[in-house]
Amino acid sequence: MTATATRKAESQTMLLIAAEQAVEQAERYQAAARRAVSQLVVRDGKFDAACGDAHQHGVHGLAWIATTVSALRATVSWAQHLQVLGKLGENEQAVLIIGAAEYLGQLIGGVPMSQSEFIRPHELGIDAEATNLRRSAAYFLEMPDMHVVRADLVARLAEGGSIDETLDDDMLDLIRDQFRKFTDVHVAPNAHRWHLADSLIPMSVVDALCELGVFGICIDEKYGGLGLGKLAMCIVTEELSRGWIAAGSLGTRSEIAGELIATAGTEAQKDQWLPGIASGEILPTAVFTEPDTGSDLGSLRTKAERNEDGSWRINGNKTWITHAARSDLMTLLVRTDLKSRSYEGLSLFLAPKIRGTESDPFPTRGMRGSDIEVLGYRGMREYEIAFEDFLIPGDALLGGTEGQGFKQLMQTFEAARIQTAARAIGVARTAFDLALRYAKERRQFGRTLLAFPRVSDKLALMLVEIVMARQLTYFAAREKDKGRRCDIEAGMAKLLAARVAWSNADNSLQIHGGIGYALETEISRVLCDARILNIFEGAAEIQAQVIGRGLLSRVN
Repeated sequence: MTATATRKAESQTMLLIAAEQAVEQAERYQAAARRAVSQLVVRDGKFDAACGDAHQHGVHGLAWIATTVSALRATVSWAQHLQVLGKLGENEQAVLIIGAAEYLGQLIGGVPMSQSEFIRPHELGIDAEATNLRRSAAYFLEMPDMHVVRADLVARLAEGGSIDETLDDDMLDLIRDQFRKFTDVHVAPNAHRWHLADSLIPMSVVDALCELGVFGICIDEKYGGLGLGKLAMCIVTEELSRGWIAAGSLGTRSEIAGELIATAGTEAQKDQWLPGIASGEILPTAVFTEPDTGSDLGSLRTKAERNEDGSWRINGNKTWITHAARSDLMTLLVRTDLKSRSYEGLSLFLAPKIRGTESDPFPTRGMRGSDIEVLGYRGMREYEIAFEDFLIPGDALLGGTEGQGFKQLMQTFEAARIQTAARAIGVARTAFDLALRYAKERRQFGRTLLAFPRVSDKLALMLVEIVMARQLTYFAAREKDKGRRCDIEAGMAKLLAARVAWSNADNSLQIHGGIGYALETEISRVLCDARILNIFEGAAEIQAQVIGRGLLSRVN
């Protein structure tokens, strides 16, 4: 090894030691925050709902602190692994330095829960722990030339540099390459035109995704799926969403339906539905939400009643149903115990329907629907649906048992939120790519926008947060693939990635300036698409509540 190589190796080692020490102290800081919030909301060893409501700022603040620390840990682990592989280059080191400085600084000064809400150490009485964290984080917080690190990173990226994305798995790396090429050829060049026309994604694209196995990624091979797991799903979803969020979302309903049936369905239901879902012959849609209920699924009023012949009759209204007209199967959450007003009275059905067309979206007897016009997330369309004596077969009850619907649905939340995080990362990456390209091309006052420090600073952090959100998402996916409970980790991934997608889209439009506000520019679409990510699959506030409560309920 040459003297230069030796110095580089030593520098890497020093960086990773400093990062490990800082993240260990950050984990102690998180533990202190948990203890502080626990004193406010835990009674007799259990989370007290009334206290939780009264101290919601603290509970949600704990969730954001833990999410920030988990993102730091995932990023440090990523860098450590790259060093082992000999792939921790100057760009990857810059990502670690910038990300650690930013997120450690947020923990000490105030973690943003939204644009105007922060959780700060003094609010939880953990100023002493914040001081200890500042000492441990001095390597990053006191680095004198951080602006140079940011500028140099962006300059290298502008010249064609990249961040290593290896997954240390030849098959997964091949999958990423395959779907990146597909997206670049078949999705990205057309996405903005489809968005402006509010068109459904052409069936030719859906058919191509069928051929690639997108709808059966996580379905067992014995049912015709690929049986690859959640990490593979993340990679595919991220790459397709980079072209257009609608393309990345096509597999979401198949993922939800497939997991519901695989985990809770009878053997007959698995045999009946899983092969068609895996091949893409059957396109499912998730029919859960109702007007005025939102995330409060326990308040659902749509009801199912048994007929004398054993079939079921459905009456009620649903809303925000994605890709409903073009679907063949509904995973339908309704109330079967009409005396109940809680989760226990809910059941899930596998309800077949006739696939609609543009001219006749809901030809099935007993149901009618209408479009909900939306800012973004177009391509599959959102619908309101009314059921009036809609009939479904007697054997359509998922698992054959009433009253299990909410529990069955809860089993899919981990995968759904991991996939939503992956979609957010794809959107965030597009926002970054558009901003970098525009900053390289646009000239003002005799130089490119890229030459202005405030622009390069934005770009640097945009990329860094993509990496950090991605590593947190991949961690959650790996935990899921190992069969471990990861509801908190999945929630953290979704919470952070959604924020990063919106922040990146907003900053990208800011870099574009006035032209970015024009409908003709792609960033206007990306901004609209990014905004939904903080709302669906659990709004950010609901997500923070679930994470915070989960952390406080876990036994150490």
